[in-house]
Order: sequence, then C-alpha cells, then structure tokens
Amino acid sequence: MTSSTLMVSVSGMRGIVGTDLTPELVARYAAALGAWAVGRGQPVVVVGRDARTSGAMFAQAAIAGLNSVGVNVIDVGVVPTPTVQLAVEHHHAGAGLIITASHNPVQWNALKFVGPDGIFLDAAAGAAVRALADEGPSRAGWDGIGSVRRDDQAVDRHLEAVYRLVDVDAIRARRFVVALDCVRGAGGPVITKLLEHLGCRVAGIHLEPDGRFPREPEPLPENLGELCQLVRDSGADIGLAVDPDVDRLALVDEHGRAIGEDYTLAFAVRAVLSRARRGDPATVVANLSTSLVVEDAAAAFGAKFVRAAVGEANVAEAIKTEGALIGGEGNGGVILPSLHIGRDAPLGVALILQYLAVEGTTPSQVVAGAPRYRIVKAKSPRGANLEVLYRGLVERFHDGQVDRRDGLRLGWRDRWVHVRPSGTEPIIRYIAEAPTEEAARALIATCQELV
Repeated sequence: MTSSTLMVSVSGMRGIVGTDLTPELVARYAAALGAWAVGRGQPVVVVGRDARTSGAMFAQAAIAGLNSVGVNVIDVGVVPTPTVQLAVEHHHAGAGLIITASHNPVQWNALKFVGPDGIFLDAAAGAAVRALADEGPSRAGWDGIGSVRRDDQAVDRHLEAVYRLVDVDAIRARRFVVALDCVRGAGGPVITKLLEHLGCRVAGIHLEPDGRFPREPEPLPENLGELCQLVRDSGADIGLAVDPDVDRLALVDEHGRAIGEDYTLAFAVRAVLSRARRGDPATVVANLSTSLVVEDAAAAFGAKFVRAAVGEANVAEAIKTEGALIGGEGNGGVILPSLHIGRDAPLGVALILQYLAVEGTTPSQVVAGAPRYRIVKAKSPRGANLEVLYRGLVERFHDGQVDRRDGLRLGWRDRWVHVRPSGTEPIIRYIAEAPTEEAARALIATCQELV
C-alpha cells in the first residue's frame, strides 16, 4: 500500500522517493499513459525531466514502461517543463511525460502527463490514464516493443521561439546586469543561454543542474536571501529566480528586495498589453489565488480579466475558451498562447526584460507605480470537514462575493481570501490579500479559528 503522501491528481502524481514513488509505480503509470496514446492512434511519447537526483532512475523506468506497450519514446533529457510541452507539439506526439516535482522539496518527485496539444491532461483524460493503470495495460510482445531516440535540439527550438516574440535589439541595447538563481535545477544552462543571447551580463548562483537544492526550492521571498544579496553585491538591474523545472519565475528589484511572484505575471501582462494594437479587445486570465496586482495591470490597459480555478490545466482551458491574449498564475507562471498554453519561465524572463528596456524603467519603479497589496499564505494539515468550514466562512463573511469553483474564495473590492485543499500536498491552503499585511493575516486567522 502506498503512503498518505502519494498525491494523484488530474494530470499526474507525486510522492516521496523510495517511500511511495517507486520505479515500479512509475513504470506502471508510464505504460498507462502510453497505452492511452496508442489507443488514440499516436504511439509516440516525449519524455523529459528536471535535475532531481532520482530523475534518471525514474526516466529509465518510465521509458521501459512506455516501450512495453509499443510506444516510441523521444527523450529530450534534463530540460524545463515548457520545453517538453513544446517538444510534444513539435513532434506531433501522442503525449508527453515530465518527471518533476516542480517546487516540492528534494525528497519528492512526480509524473506530469501532457496531452498531444502540449497542455496537461484534463480531468477526463487523466481519469482514463488512471483507469488503465489500475487495470494494467496490455503489453507488447517481442516484436512490438517501442524504440527510443534522443532529441538534443528541444531547448534551442524553445529559445528560438521566445526570441521571435520579443524585441531582442531593444533588450540588448539596455545591457542589463542580471543576478540569477536556478536552485541547481534544470534552469541554469537554459536561462544563462537566454540571457547571454539577450546581451545581458549574468551574475549567477546555484546554476549547476545536479538537483542538490541548496535551499527550499520554491522561489518565495523568504527563500531568496542569497539572490537579494547577489543583486546588491553585483549592482544588478534585476534578480531572477526559477523553480527546479523552470515554469515559475520570481523577481528581485534592483535594490535587492524580493517583490513576490505575483508581480512576475503583472509585469508580463503589462509587457504584452503595452504592445497590443490599440482598440483591439484583450482578455487576461489568472487563477483564483492570483494577486489583485495582475487584475490592476489588465485594467490599466482596458483588458477584460477572467479568473479560473487553481491549476495550470484549468487556467489553460479558460485561456482557450476566452481567447485570451495572455494568462497565468500568481505563483510566477506566465502563459502566452502565441507561444504555447503552458507556464514558461524563459518566456517570462524575456517579456519582463523587454518591458523594462522599452519603457526605460526599473522593477522598483513599476512596483511603486501600482496599487500595493500584501499577500499572506498559511497551511494546516488536511483533516477538517471542509464543507463545514466553507459554510462557517460564508456566514461569517456574509458580505463577500462567493466563488465555490475551487474550494472557497471570498472577495471584496480590495481584498480576498481563498481556502482550498492542496492538489500537491496533504494540506489545506489559506491565501489572503489585502492592502496591509495585518488585514490579510486577520482574514486567515478567522479561517483557522473556524477549523
């Protein structure tokens, strides 16, 4: 029996290496994903991974599982998650399998399932793959085993696509000095290459992709002390931090102050909308836990703002439905549909540098020019009756706008609180935003009192 830390979601699964995530389990679920692709007449699957020490072992297990159901594997190696998504589209593959636990601590790893459109599997497809894993997919005989081939050009194709979407000459003319922290994940070689192409001088720490994280890997302000000091020591124009699989980006301003992941998407929204044709209708999509700074950025350009349930697959679906120009998540995930519908840190880097270059501004000036809010996050072990909690909160905050699409979100003009079960850990998450930290903490305190 697997332990309680094994988390199975719509588009994959994650757990602690050696405790509940084992090569046998990885091979079984990979075979199920492969059988799903074969059943759709697309027996090709792209496999990629982040730099975690368990990644090579799980990649071998996954490839064996895929080959066992007759799938031909295209192995792109240690690359960013968005690079794998783009490779799925490039090769017209039936699916993609990404071995990464994203921002989770080093003892975790995970499988992320991607559909043929390069987007994480939706609920129906995810359920079909889980059913195949439970049943045990049919295996190929000696003459039907799949093949394996390498694709070493996936990162270069990804970066070339990013360059085509930004004003490379304008960025180069600014001659940015950039401080960079890639937490020894997959991002070091990729983001360094991107920045050097854009004419930046890079001062870096933790760029070696060996998966031995020197700090907590989530790029939250409290984990970026070294990067903040590096910005000050190097005189950098901006500090950049990515998570281990390079789909999330966090910023540090030129004074060495971490400014929070929500500003990543707000900066990117400004970058895209400032270059959109005047008068054209534009829509921006973000999830229910994204800061009001993103909504304000959209409003500054007259764009429609739409919120979706938390989770990249949910945001991606809303982006498609709304025909959005840009979207993403407040955790530093930028999605530009003209590239692909997936969070993409290299893209976020390029868009933000372009905005600073073209506008002739600095990160601190952009932050100072917009309304300020404070976000507070907390968590508790899962165990409470959530429906009872939700009812109690609606009664307590009877004047709040209620949204039950993903847990419970209560919103007011200048503040909100969101309570939901985590999809990646066995916990309840509480997120609140208000003009002051005290007001945001008061919202969370009320939630926790009711628990």
